[in-house]
Amino acid sequence: MPELPDLQVFSHNLNKKLNGKTIKTVIVHKAPKLNVTHKELQDTLQGQKLSSVYRDGKELFFKFSKGDVLGLHLMLHGKLFLFEGKNDNKYPIIELLFTDDTGLVLTDFQGIAAPTLNPEAKDAPDALSADAGPEYLKGILAKKKTNIKTVLLDQKIIRGIGNAYADEILWDAGISPFSASNKIPEDKVKALVKSIHGVLQNAEKEIIKANPDIIAGEIRDFMLIHNAKKKHSPKGAPILIDEKQRKTYYTEEQELFE
Repeated sequence: MPELPDLQVFSHNLNKKLNGKTIKTVIVHKAPKLNVTHKELQDTLQGQKLSSVYRDGKELFFKFSKGDVLGLHLMLHGKLFLFEGKNDNKYPIIELLFTDDTGLVLTDFQGIAAPTLNPEAKDAPDALSADAGPEYLKGILAKKKTNIKTVLLDQKIIRGIGNAYADEILWDAGISPFSASNKIPEDKVKALVKSIHGVLQNAEKEIIKANPDIIAGEIRDFMLIHNAKKKHSPKGAPILIDEKQRKTYYTEEQELFE
């Protein structure tokens, strides 16, 4: 699943390529989670100019000239493709066709990637937001007995972090993913926030370096811990893998709070 850094890069590249284009038509192929009818979506967006593309949590938001927003959640396997004339990509979910005969298609072989017209605002802060700072996380963690990785993955608490980057962040912060959230001391919560920002922002740079024009897929080769090709961390400890619930990469260098 694309996570915050991937989507951040996708949004920048899509904004560069599509900003200012006008919607000619919208084609919905398969969108069981679409919150409006195809006709309502078409009637709302047709003739509007795309004013910006940006990331919000784990979604891409396409904002149009009248203020309407189309949210796209790629889920596990959703991919975006640009095309000219006719879309030839398999498993289309939704197509945005522009007046210059170019288009953007969201595909998903599982058929669950989700478009939403004018999505409701979320209560949880974005992982890179100032609202997700040490005071916020300290207050949340103090009430949670579940392990810290589970909390980081909960999009109702903090938005944008997925399985792979949770492992990278926790290793960088020196916190075991199996630590009880309410046992993590204040100084480690501050380290955690610093690692969230540092790891995610660095990942964005690495993705751009590897593929400057990327709008689909995942680049993970630069990862230090959540990386099947690596056997040891940069500090030399063996990388361990726990597969009980989800594949978790960690080392014994990380402190366990329980």
